[in-house]
Amino acid sequence: MGGTKAPVMLAAIAGAHGVTGEVRLKIFAQDLASLKKYKTFNDGALTLKKIRPHKIGAVARFEELTDRNMAEAARGTQLMVPHEELPALDDDEFYYSDLIGLPCISDIGDTIGTICMVENYGAGEVLEIEKPDGAKFMVPAHAADIDANPIVVQSGFVQ
Repeated sequence: MGGTKAPVMLAAIAGAHGVTGEVRLKIFAQDLASLKKYKTFNDGALTLKKIRPHKIGAVARFEELTDRNMAEAARGTQLMVPHEELPALDDDEFYYSDLIGLPCISDIGDTIGTICMVENYGAGEVLEIEKPDGAKFMVPAHAADIDANPIVVQSGFVQ
């Protein structure tokens, strides 16, 4: 998992909030506090002025968005930070983004595909794997050795 790493999405603009340029955010960071640590996003294109909790995630004000039209136009914008600005992790931790694109094999050596998504629906991480033919399937992360390269998935979970 070395080399230059792609920027990481911590949130996305879900839409306008009010008429003064505030936006609703869907947060992908661990929590609102971890998002507040960053003052700029997207290589300085967006500068965070204020952020507060909201039922869908957060409401934020960016210097560059000054009215509702600008806020609406920003809908869908992903808020990215450089990977190297993320906090260091313990040995048993990983960032979901670090797993995207990694190859997977079964525990009997068959090539499976690559990880295309990592989700957590509340009961633990789930890896979505895309097979060479484009078909996708999901595997609970506990059924895979994510420290291996390529990642080894228990054959009973391979579809």
